[in-house]
Amino acid sequence: MEHVETSREKVLLFSRILWPIMVTQVSFFAMNLVDTMMSGRVGTDDLAGVAIGSSLWLPVFTGINGILLAVTTIVAQLVGSGRKDKISESVTQAIYLSIVLALIVVVGGVFLLEPILSIMNLTDAVTHISLHYLVGLSIGIIPLFLANVLRNFFDGQGFTRITMIITVSAVPFNVLLNYGFIFGNFGLPTLGGIGAGYATALTYWIILFFSVWMTFKVPVIRHYQILVKWVKPSWKTWKEQLSIGIPIGLSIFFEASIFSVVTLLMGVMFTTVTIAAHQIALSFTSLIFMIPLSISMALTIVVGFSVGGGKIRAAKQYGRLGVWGGIGILAVGAVFLFFFREQIAYLYTNDSEVVLMAGQFFIIAIVYQLSDAAQSGLQGVLRGYKDVKVPFITAFISYWIIGIPAGYYFSAYTELGPFGLWVGITLGLTCAAIGFYVRLQIVQRRVEIGLSEDRLK
Repeated sequence: MEHVETSREKVLLFSRILWPIMVTQVSFFAMNLVDTMMSGRVGTDDLAGVAIGSSLWLPVFTGINGILLAVTTIVAQLVGSGRKDKISESVTQAIYLSIVLALIVVVGGVFLLEPILSIMNLTDAVTHISLHYLVGLSIGIIPLFLANVLRNFFDGQGFTRITMIITVSAVPFNVLLNYGFIFGNFGLPTLGGIGAGYATALTYWIILFFSVWMTFKVPVIRHYQILVKWVKPSWKTWKEQLSIGIPIGLSIFFEASIFSVVTLLMGVMFTTVTIAAHQIALSFTSLIFMIPLSISMALTIVVGFSVGGGKIRAAKQYGRLGVWGGIGILAVGAVFLFFFREQIAYLYTNDSEVVLMAGQFFIIAIVYQLSDAAQSGLQGVLRGYKDVKVPFITAFISYWIIGIPAGYYFSAYTELGPFGLWVGITLGLTCAAIGFYVRLQIVQRRVEIGLSEDRLK
């Protein structure tokens, strides 16, 4: 990356960093989409089982990955300020930290998974599929978190195409492994929805292999001697990374968990058909959300790089470009979603009752996606400033104090039924977007005042 001056150059730089991230995120999500679609072809129980399993895994994965996103912010600011000699040690410490976090997740799953599933109003078949889907997926947790550290290391320097190449290369393996484990092809056992967990876990190992290979293969990366030059684990460095990463991780966790909690409430309050319809709508709208999410990640990189180099005006310009761009793209996507909602649902299932209900969920999703695009982009900008603690509090209040309770009330005590849960999501995301916008104005003003004072000294 390089600091640029004109608006045109900023758009080009931002686009150069963004599009590989977008391809990467869509590719990652395509793996989950394959899990859901192929499981749905086996049966409604398999689709519901994978939906429940995914809803339990997603907030954990996104929360831990959010902690590791501190690497992107730290590396971007080190590059922007010209202190590249500090990068290698930071990444190595993050590798150690990722292994510790992965082990905590695995051990927590051993003790908590069955009790959580037992309190849900699920059929025995759905419970069995959910449990063993997650057991299979757990095989890939350690390599996934290790690969994410390397990904954030690449991305923080603006080398987003490396991550894109790795992820795109892994997608065909994921498709073939799902085809094999779910339907019993290539001499593999027929596991139904459970097989999606094992296929995903093996794909995570493949991604780690490609990531390590790139670390040694690409000259501009190889000179950092990551995975060659080791240092002792440092609690001081971990503390620095966790001070940035934990608020990011918790913010993402609260956002992701609002969708997971809604899925779990669907399982407790409504039928298997409702769970399946909800999962279809959530799965496809989450695919569309990969666009503003990618913009958010790109914003963290370019804003962090600009702030590290003292280019605050550029940071503000990147912020406006990314946030409004994300909202605009989702607005166009909303039109497409409205007119083709039932055709999209038929890609997942042939059950007409499920398709009809999924189409109704899609209509509500059209509204919440605009708020989701705004809050995601604003969070990306704030992370570039290393401002993470107040956004974490804002996320918690918006999603858990406002969104979830409101959704439960609408679903349990009004005629909205299951759709009321999605109204609660919309309300929570809108409150978050407003809170993040107000916080960004405060942060930008403080940074500008700080720079002015420094210049006067």
